[in-house]
Amino acid sequence: MLKKLVLFVLFDLAFRIESANPPYGQLQITGTHVTNSSGSSVQLRGMSLYFSMWQSQFWNWDTVMRLRYGWNANIVRAPMGITNGGYLDSPEYNYGLMKAVIEAAINQGVYVIVDWHEEFAFQHYTQAIQFFTNISATYGNYPHIIYEIYNEPNGNVSWSTIKWYAEQVIPAIRKNDPNNIIVLGTPSWSSRVDTAANDPLNSTYSKNVAYTLHYYANVSSSQNDWQRNITTYAINKGLPIFITEYGTVNYTGNGAVNPTESQKWWNYADQNSLSYCNWAIDIVNESAAALISGTTASNVGNSSYWTTSGRLVANKLWSTTQFPSSG
Repeated sequence: MLKKLVLFVLFDLAFRIESANPPYGQLQITGTHVTNSSGSSVQLRGMSLYFSMWQSQFWNWDTVMRLRYGWNANIVRAPMGITNGGYLDSPEYNYGLMKAVIEAAINQGVYVIVDWHEEFAFQHYTQAIQFFTNISATYGNYPHIIYEIYNEPNGNVSWSTIKWYAEQVIPAIRKNDPNNIIVLGTPSWSSRVDTAANDPLNSTYSKNVAYTLHYYANVSSSQNDWQRNITTYAINKGLPIFITEYGTVNYTGNGAVNPTESQKWWNYADQNSLSYCNWAIDIVNESAAALISGTTASNVGNSSYWTTSGRLVANKLWSTTQFPSSG
């Protein structure tokens, strides 16, 4: 009874959203690219929020609006935590945070990645099916929505297990939403797109599906070159790739900001028309944090509250065309 009641309320609220068109309208996957409805390649560039249960003060309309106008972001990623106080422990609270970000994105005319942010998602596939069924039934008619169904599969999770999980969750979304893009994580914390390229989803599941690449720039030049090389391999094999998370620092979220290697990655992504979101809008004591301690949602768009990483990323976003006049 509770599940039915929650779903009914969600439908009721969704019909009241004042919607602004996103810059490229309805997206699709054409070949290896994210494209508009006519098949022209487009890029989405923006910011990821932080785990819902730990930085919930930024999961709101104020933040999304300031990312749109203060950062020039045309996409926001909403990484809903699953364990450790996340959705499994407090489903209504975390679902409510996700709704707030989705509805803000629809209102502001930006895309939103609905991220099931977990390393062992296959262990909770029934809950993921329920979650994405509700989201797709409520918001699937809006072109703003992108579903990230498995954030970063743990390094011990096989590609066959990831594919099995996708084959359970994708049909639940497609029953309600046949069009919006779905993004699937790849092995070793979404670093091995080459593995996915060698054995992608079959045609039953693969329509408008992209595959996740994550990187953190502050590693050696040779390691970054290696990861770009295997990404090029995957692209040449026909794999559509979406960078749903990247950092200017190292993979722990700490270490120095590396502008040189970050720029190499941006150049590579732009040359290959890959979309990307930076980690993260938060005030956590990490060098990956885009905001300084004490920042509130109302300050997100104020550059005096940006960290070294935040300022570097914001400058990149402002250097690109994010909202073409034809959008």
